[in-house]
Amino acid sequence: MAVRIGVIGVGFGAKVHIPAYQAEGLEVVAVCARRAERGADAADRFGVPNVFTDHREMLKMPGLDAVTVASPRPLHYEMTMDALEAGKHVICEKPFATQLHQARQMWEASRHADVTSMVAHEFRFAPARALARGLIHDGYIGKLQMATVSVMRRNDSLFEDALWSDADDAAAGNGLLWSQGSHYVDCLRHWFGEVTTVSGKVFTHAPPRIVDDSGQTALPTADDAFTFTLEFEDGGWATMTASYASAHGPGVRVEVYGTDGTLVTPQPNVDSPNPPPHGKLLGARVGHSELAEIPIPEWLDPYHDEGHEGLMPMRMLAREFVRGVESGTSPSPSFYDGYRCQQVLHAVRESSRTGREVVIPPGDIDS
Repeated sequence: MAVRIGVIGVGFGAKVHIPAYQAEGLEVVAVCARRAERGADAADRFGVPNVFTDHREMLKMPGLDAVTVASPRPLHYEMTMDALEAGKHVICEKPFATQLHQARQMWEASRHADVTSMVAHEFRFAPARALARGLIHDGYIGKLQMATVSVMRRNDSLFEDALWSDADDAAAGNGLLWSQGSHYVDCLRHWFGEVTTVSGKVFTHAPPRIVDDSGQTALPTADDAFTFTLEFEDGGWATMTASYASAHGPGVRVEVYGTDGTLVTPQPNVDSPNPPPHGKLLGARVGHSELAEIPIPEWLDPYHDEGHEGLMPMRMLAREFVRGVESGTSPSPSFYDGYRCQQVLHAVRESSRTGREVVIPPGDIDS
């Protein structure tokens, strides 16, 4: 029997989650949106039979097996905890939570619930990244020396005169670090293991926003640029520099250097910071004359869907989720991965505030 899932949030939820689940054979039986008309529109577009405006009412629905929490970030904690308490399998969007203690509570609650729980770090399954991870773990680069990530583009909407909105508020989990940095922190952990130390800095270049009818303004607190350095438990280090204030920036580039080889994932599309659905991976071992494209096997790149670049990797994540439900496990990226990623994100902000390096505690043995 197909997994029957409800989707909370019809922004990214309708753009990527619903079509990915339906393509993978999950039965989307309900949507939940704060505005009834938006929920009804999504339900009509995708043929979903039930619409709710209260997630708690949706959780009472007979026959519901699972939910996706794709709501605004400050709501992740409450909605996820409610879903776990109701005994539902859960996929929670990233960033995991807006408070670190909440992220830990969500992970601990998932350990005691007899359900499958995953975090929507779908870009782990982007073909070039998935191949890079396999090669790294097979010894292609030898021992990690360093990795660099660069995300350089301009988001013009950040620099237009505008009214203050929740998107300008760092406390609500907004900003480039948590929106895109979270994906890259998860990627680096997935490739190289646990992080031991973090140093970093966040920056805001966007102009003041109008906050009321009198014309009073306030500066956004959400960052539009950041840099960080991570050290790993197994050795080696990584840096990331990202900016949405970089006019004519070259896009995205990830470079990995080890004792025995190099891997590079070029992403020259400056219109999106996300890995392309069918991206390239370049590599060379020490002694080779130059980098060359490494063919990506079909099993890592099985779909050719039109639409958002997250659709194909979300289908791969959905496939893992169904496997978890059927086997009674929580495949990675699990809630533990979400919690550990959140530790690093908070450490970058703490380092930016204090000017000090932050030590990440070792992971729990029974994680």
